[in-house]
Amino acid sequence: MMTYPKRFIRNRVSAATAIGATALLALTACGGGGAQQGTATEFTGEYTGPKVELDYWNGFTGGDGPFMEQMVEEFNAEHDNIKVVPNTIKWADMYQKLPAAVQAGEGPDVGVMHLEQLSTNAARNVIVPVDDLAEELELTGDDFTEEVWDAGVYEDERYGIPLDVHSLAMYYNTEHFEKAGITEAPTDAASFEDALKKLKAAGYENPFWMPAKWPSHLMNLSLLWQNGGEPYDADGAKATFDSEAGVEGLEWQTSIIDEGYSPKNVAIDSQYVAFKNGENSITWDGIWQFNDLEAAGVPYAAAPIPVIGEEDAVWASSHNFFLPRQATPDENKTNAAKVFIAWMSENSEAWAGSGMIPARTSVREGGALDGTPQEPIAAKVDSMKFLPPVPGLGTVQAETLEVGVDNAILGEQEPKEALSKVAAKASQLMEENQASFGK
Repeated sequence: MMTYPKRFIRNRVSAATAIGATALLALTACGGGGAQQGTATEFTGEYTGPKVELDYWNGFTGGDGPFMEQMVEEFNAEHDNIKVVPNTIKWADMYQKLPAAVQAGEGPDVGVMHLEQLSTNAARNVIVPVDDLAEELELTGDDFTEEVWDAGVYEDERYGIPLDVHSLAMYYNTEHFEKAGITEAPTDAASFEDALKKLKAAGYENPFWMPAKWPSHLMNLSLLWQNGGEPYDADGAKATFDSEAGVEGLEWQTSIIDEGYSPKNVAIDSQYVAFKNGENSITWDGIWQFNDLEAAGVPYAAAPIPVIGEEDAVWASSHNFFLPRQATPDENKTNAAKVFIAWMSENSEAWAGSGMIPARTSVREGGALDGTPQEPIAAKVDSMKFLPPVPGLGTVQAETLEVGVDNAILGEQEPKEALSKVAAKASQLMEENQASFGK
């Protein structure tokens, strides 16, 4: 399993909820904003101080882990006065441990987390702004997609430096396509349906399995965006994923089952395992699966998910470097950590080996993705959509949108009813979060 584990997606917010209210309230009480750390000494882009050792937390426990380890080793070899020591733990465990560790003065010196986690940890003063780092490196939205760059800002301050972007992709079995006489990857609703019909006629009874759980809610978000909708309002106070755009997306998902292209009651992970075993012809999953599929020897190719709606859009996320709040700030470690983040960003072409897409345009255009499986996905990087930076949104989504999509796919509720019911709950939870997070 690659960097965005399926079981983490399913459980990540419950794990974040398990952080513990006491630790969160204590962190909030530490004082507002991020000026407590990193502003006493101006960051110059270099570190010339005494030798320091940096504790680096990350969750790259899968096939992406060796690529991160290699990058850290290269950084250490180039910096005599900085030694980065990785502490690699499962994402859910890291998100659970981080706030309490920071409160106890035992947090890391630097870390990386998923984009969706930034606003929650920023609101709770677990992490601090990195605007000075971005300014010194002259990093702006010009070298990133506007979507991913803006998503790292909370309350007008930047809390993350994007390392990569990673999205859903369409994987298809090239042998099945050849037998069915399909010569090109489908790109829209018509060509996708045509491909499914040809695959079925070629003897592949259920060519595209529609799961009730992961990554079905990410499919739904993609389809909602393709239909011109937004899942949440701009103020982060109301869920809007039950709009006509979201309902149309979910109706399309259930139609895949109704028309016999997918079996019913597809259990989590079953669609991906079936694809690896040649039991289905197409699956939509994250680009972090590339190395796993290569190792499995599956005859496959990848392409962007088709534009089923009117607009080109796909769900995506990003790994972002962050600086945690320190009980006793060490200016040497803080500046050394910024040098580490800067180096990792500038040398992120090596990260492409993990299956990810470097976030920086300059790195992508420098040939980092030439000949890689994710190259065709990266060509659509401007169509990637990210969840808004709303504290606590991950928990809300896990308890509402994911449940509604699950109920509709299983046939327990009609799509409109399923989304309307959970959207009302989501809006209530978002209002409660605004009060909890001091919005």
